[in-house]
Amino acid sequence: MPVRGVIFDLDGTLIDSGLDFDQMRRDMEFAPGQFILETLDSLPEGDYKERCRSILREHEHRGAKTATLMPGARELIAELDRRKVLQAILTRNSREMTDIALCRLKFSFSQVLTREDAPPKPDPAGLIAICRNWNLDVTEVIFVGDFHFDIVAGRRAGMRTVLYAPTERPDYADEADFVVRHLSEVYRFLDGQPQPTTTMNRG
Repeated sequence: MPVRGVIFDLDGTLIDSGLDFDQMRRDMEFAPGQFILETLDSLPEGDYKERCRSILREHEHRGAKTATLMPGARELIAELDRRKVLQAILTRNSREMTDIALCRLKFSFSQVLTREDAPPKPDPAGLIAICRNWNLDVTEVIFVGDFHFDIVAGRRAGMRTVLYAPTERPDYADEADFVVRHLSEVYRFLDGQPQPTTTMNRG
């Protein structure tokens, strides 16, 4: 089935904000490996939670101001525009950070959903909402992301998933329908995807 819409994760997929999540956890006094948004949400309201929110905003704001494009991102977006393929963003980042980064990098999308707009991934609600707004079935859309939560969210939505893994293949890679090392490989999906048994998924 031809791809009529592509939803992207933002940070680590289209842009590199350089966010240091380990330092963020240390600043918030979270344990190594804790999921920041989920841990923050579980905290009781009070001064400590507000301080953690402030730390998160500071890190994200700094990242948005210095974000750079991932290799091949602009070319991929241009090709999708040329082919009139709908494009959207679903990110766990804040609305503020997302708007600053997209404005700086001169990117525009038909829909941009942040953690203020939909439950954070791996919840699939944002993906489903985007497809409904496009009036497309989830089978007509692919989700491209670089993290496990992206793949889990896509699978829960019933959507085909593309894992962007430019440096090394993570242990959850087999959960994705396809794995690519460079964003230019996403072109292969525009006129009908290869089957998941291709070397693309094994590379």
